Amino acid sequence: MNYFSDEKEWQWMLKNAVDWKAIIPLYYKEFPTADGFNNQEEVISFIEELMTQTGSWAADAVYNRAEAIDVNGAGVVKDGRTIPGKELSEFYREATELGAFGLCVPTEFGGMGLPAVALMILLEQLSRACNSQCTQLAFFTSIADMVHRFCDHETAERLIPKIVAGELSGSMNLTEPGCGSDLGMIKTSATPVGDGTYKLNGSKIFITNGGGGIGFVLARIKGAPEGLEGISMFICEQDDPTVEGLNYTVAKNEHKMGMHGSFTCEIVYENSVARLIGEEGKGFRYMLHLMNEARIAVGMQALGGIEGCIGYAKNYAQERVQFDKPISELPLMKRNLEDFETERDALRALLVDTISSYDIFQKLDLKKNEVGELTKEEEAIFKNASIWTRKRTPLVKYYACEAYTQLSTKAIQVLGGYGFMEEYPVSRYHRDSFGPLLYEGTSQIQALMALKDMIKYVAKNPQKYFSNLFIKHPAFAWVASDNLGQRELSGSQYTFKKNLIKLIMKCLKPEKLSDLTNPKAWMNEDNVDKLMLHAETICQGLSYLETLRVLANHSSMDKERYDLFKRYHTLVTPRLTGIYKDWEIR
Repeated sequence: MNYFSDEKEWQWMLKNAVDWKAIIPLYYKEFPTADGFNNQEEVISFIEELMTQTGSWAADAVYNRAEAIDVNGAGVVKDGRTIPGKELSEFYREATELGAFGLCVPTEFGGMGLPAVALMILLEQLSRACNSQCTQLAFFTSIADMVHRFCDHETAERLIPKIVAGELSGSMNLTEPGCGSDLGMIKTSATPVGDGTYKLNGSKIFITNGGGGIGFVLARIKGAPEGLEGISMFICEQDDPTVEGLNYTVAKNEHKMGMHGSFTCEIVYENSVARLIGEEGKGFRYMLHLMNEARIAVGMQALGGIEGCIGYAKNYAQERVQFDKPISELPLMKRNLEDFETERDALRALLVDTISSYDIFQKLDLKKNEVGELTKEEEAIFKNASIWTRKRTPLVKYYACEAYTQLSTKAIQVLGGYGFMEEYPVSRYHRDSFGPLLYEGTSQIQALMALKDMIKYVAKNPQKYFSNLFIKHPAFAWVASDNLGQRELSGSQYTFKKNLIKLIMKCLKPEKLSDLTNPKAWMNEDNVDKLMLHAETICQGLSYLETLRVLANHSSMDKERYDLFKRYHTLVTPRLTGIYKDWEIR
């Protein structure tokens, strides 16, 4: 089995659904390149070959190790360090040999310098095989990006080659006892020493890969204000070159219900030497970069898990004979499997479209940080990519992770009693699904983010938002496009907006729609609370509409893609109707 060359959907996505015309010029200014690429087609061909190699690695070695690492765990904590076990060590060795840790690292630091899309697809492949191993790899690549983006060149030259070589990784250290989503409550302190360094004191919990060697830590400098405005970010190395012995200790590795092959640590800082990243008080802003990347990556992890459990369940159903036929041919089971695959394929389309926008955003964002300004053309591209990345991030995190837990439950039911037995991988997929569902912000946090962004968008120009109802009315859809998908999408958008405006007016109670531009007309706790009650259903509706939008665009490119649009439209229309009914009666 190969997770790329045996998957026609992935091959179509890589060729057609990624905006290579916008992405490749950001990475390769002219051809031929120093890497020997003569044109854009050769770059895409190389990425396809690479995805075929990693697709084989994930489906073979990584998958075959998944059961053992689930049973034996990631390793142990000894003398304040995490020590990887046999299985995780094997994974690290293979990843290093393949160059996986340096996939998107600039060539000047020993990496391949490839677009971020390649890494995101690799994460999906690995998660399809084993979410734990995928997670461990992600904290090599993401930390390399953080060091490159936020540290000085000397530090980058010292640390990034070690990450590429598999010798060093890291973690993002936010959560503290009693401080989960409310980061403004952080108590870890940072005291300036006078030589440009700080001493950290405090502890962090639930830190994925906390013993990797590098920690990007949120802490409050002595005397800083309360809340997010007083939070700064620091880099803290466990083996700091200026410190004798361990600079910080790993107190324990948590015992989790799933993802046993991934380290989740408690970290203790006792006068640990750290260095300020950027400006004081900007820590939360800097950490958002990694959090946003992580949330999209977690969506890809969830997609991989969905592909893994649904693929296994389908193969089982085709082989399991009951009533003189494979259970996959029994009417109800056949319908269910088709629905599961429809949602999987639609989610894949949404996520690939999202990582395409994210790739453009993060590359131009890095250039803006390094150079200070973009060209007029680049600024326009950057603005568009920023809008889509911001809009999609909470949606893909919410939708993909919720669907993973739900569909892994369905996969267990396909196997019946066998699905309840630990010897079958659907049990592992389901247990592991709760990791992506919870970390990098729960589904409820994502829903509130999506609601906040939506209200800001509507309030910016409510008349324009309302007037678009006329343009989106299905009676006029033929004016916009002769594509069937686009016409049906227009009808769904119209119905959603119409019901959403009713909900906003019912909850916020402005005297007229234009009052939404004036928060004083509706900003009171009772009104906002009423709307917040509907945050999850709003997020669900937005997710379905965005997915339909992507599928309609794909059907415009390729008429054969209309079948997926139609199947998905049939699948989610009753869900949308249920959401509107909920808005009406609550």
